[in-house]
Amino acid sequence: MLFYRYLLLLVCVCWVSATIASNLFKTSAQHEQGRSIYNYRCYFCHGYSGDANTLASTYLIPPPRNFTRTQAADLSRQTMIDVVTAGKPGTAMHGFSRLLNAQEIAAVVDFLRDEFISNQRTNTHYHTLENGWPDHVRYRSAFPFATGAIPLDRAWEQLTPEQSRGKQLFLTSCVTCHDRAIVSDEGEIWSKQSISYPRNNYSHTELDAVSSASIYARHDIPPAVKNLSVEAARGKQLWQQNCAFCHAADGTGENWIGSFLEPKPRNLTDTAFMREMTRELLVLRIRDGIENTSMPGWKNVLGEDQIHQIISYIEQAFHPLKRQ
Repeated sequence: MLFYRYLLLLVCVCWVSATIASNLFKTSAQHEQGRSIYNYRCYFCHGYSGDANTLASTYLIPPPRNFTRTQAADLSRQTMIDVVTAGKPGTAMHGFSRLLNAQEIAAVVDFLRDEFISNQRTNTHYHTLENGWPDHVRYRSAFPFATGAIPLDRAWEQLTPEQSRGKQLFLTSCVTCHDRAIVSDEGEIWSKQSISYPRNNYSHTELDAVSSASIYARHDIPPAVKNLSVEAARGKQLWQQNCAFCHAADGTGENWIGSFLEPKPRNLTDTAFMREMTRELLVLRIRDGIENTSMPGWKNVLGEDQIHQIISYIEQAFHPLKRQ
């Protein structure tokens, strides 16, 4: 009898152990699924480490949520699921129900809560061989600017020759992903011109950074337009500050960020699309946004006259509008 009791106990222990192991595997698999979704869908606004220290955060009002400064008790799991599913009105956060199923939404929410809110982890170590970064240590001179050990706006004359090379390398190869890094003074030196290169195929040994940069480089160069009207010239500046981040400086939406968005940002140089576009319709879309897309409403950021200035620039730089 004692033997059978022992055998039964052993079977129970094995069953519990197997169940725990299975649940741990499922939890780990779901966590990595959430990580994969986050790194593809969410990082360019919320940052790889969930701290919203991104270029996007400097454009969006209100800025993307910083999950590292969020307490789990202040933001419930269900609320997060609802926001990821349906979006959040008045912000650039749109719903993902068209792109993700309920299980995938739960996975990315649970990843956020565990990785950033509860444990303050740094997420993916991006610079790996698997991600296309062989011998990343060759960029070591730029590391102090990426980590913030040296402020990016420290004067060139205060840097050693090695640090100067590192700063130049950071500005040409790293700043797109690492955004503005750390600065001592948030002054006028920072331009809001949006760039999305270099990402791929970049060689920092070339003298011409643009020609040797990634396939997205050409889309971050505004078209040369002569004789812009006063209104369009003002619109050009507003376009660079607010629109080029997604639609690209050349209006095609073919830049790096645009390649991630679904549906893709509109190509405002495309005749098939633009031949029926009117000023009135563009005003509505810019002012109120477009549901189920990444296009937010700009009515709380731009005045009516500024929206018209942007449209004047679109018409003169990218494609004429239909006259009613």
